[in-house]
Amino acid sequence: MALAYGRVINDADSHTMETDDWIYEFLDERLHDKFGKLYKADKSGRVVAMIDKAKERATDEAASSAAAENPIAGEKGWLAYGAFDSSERTQMLDQYGFVSQLVFTTACLAGMARADSVEDKYEIVRAANMAQQKFCDGDKRLVNVAYVPLDDPEMAFAEAKRAIDAGAGAIGIAPMPSGDRSPGHPDNDRFWEMLSDRSIPFMIHIGTGTKTQPKGYHNNGRPRSADLHGGGENLRFDDFTALCFAPQEFLTAMVYDGIFQRFPKLRGGVIESGAGWVPDFLRRIDYAYKSFSRTDKYLQSLDMTPSEYIRRAVKFTPFPGEDVGHMISEAGADLFMFSSDYPHPEGTKDPVGKFEKTLDGVEEAVKDKFYRTNYDMMMNYQSDAALAAV
Repeated sequence: MALAYGRVINDADSHTMETDDWIYEFLDERLHDKFGKLYKADKSGRVVAMIDKAKERATDEAASSAAAENPIAGEKGWLAYGAFDSSERTQMLDQYGFVSQLVFTTACLAGMARADSVEDKYEIVRAANMAQQKFCDGDKRLVNVAYVPLDDPEMAFAEAKRAIDAGAGAIGIAPMPSGDRSPGHPDNDRFWEMLSDRSIPFMIHIGTGTKTQPKGYHNNGRPRSADLHGGGENLRFDDFTALCFAPQEFLTAMVYDGIFQRFPKLRGGVIESGAGWVPDFLRRIDYAYKSFSRTDKYLQSLDMTPSEYIRRAVKFTPFPGEDVGHMISEAGADLFMFSSDYPHPEGTKDPVGKFEKTLDGVEEAVKDKFYRTNYDMMMNYQSDAALAAV
């Protein structure tokens, strides 16, 4: 294994860029026409054209070799090396020394919001999770993050169990109330207990449940500007500043509802939501605890302060360019993890370089926590064996 960065790295965020028929073979036939093609709404054919171009490149030895030289700095999205081809992704992992990589979907859950029933919603989710698992089965370093909505506690438990039994290494949760219930509602206890008992972490990720600026703020007398990538559907500056709100609400509920207390082995991650807000959030949630625990019986029943529960259970991924060194100086070295967001452009063409610029003067043992062992703790993973094999 080559070590492009001179160290072994665990990558806490990557994605598939799904092909048009990604979930088709796993989807119930009655849903094929409505949900079987992921890019049916793209009348321009732009996405399918990029996928076809990437497939053609794979048959051209010279073009494929050029794309494999430095994938992170190369094309992004559907044109990226290993965007939907697991054999290419394996070469990417080898090149950079990534010994484990979480894999999230990009597009294959989009139809979920249009489902006509909760049963159809879980059918789409099941098909998506099976398709993602097929991709990850190509390399043991690829960890499928199977998404499970909590709308129906029984269906959620069943799909999480099926996905874990099939090989999923983490379960994605939307940071929001689901089925008009808090994630900490007792109806979900069996779900959290299973994750805890089987050492499967939960993941909350930008996407479903993410808060954006209320639309009234967009009525400011001028046209909206393009997003970061020049399109119209991604986040903009004014939405970006709201990214941290949903994770904070979710984690507050997990503490207040007693989930972290009832299931002390439960672990999880907050992915692609930034992390500069974390030190202040820990201070504020403890201040709230101090202010209200004299009269709130639920706070009085907690064995630890809120920040202690979060420190024990949760890790966070900063965006490339955020000042990780400052975060560590404020909140400690045990909370933050590296992520590439590959092959999404938000991960930039040099995520390690951007993080390293903020880690000047940080001792190597602390850097190793950021790049490797904090992930190990979250995933109940041991990368020592991978180190020995290098």
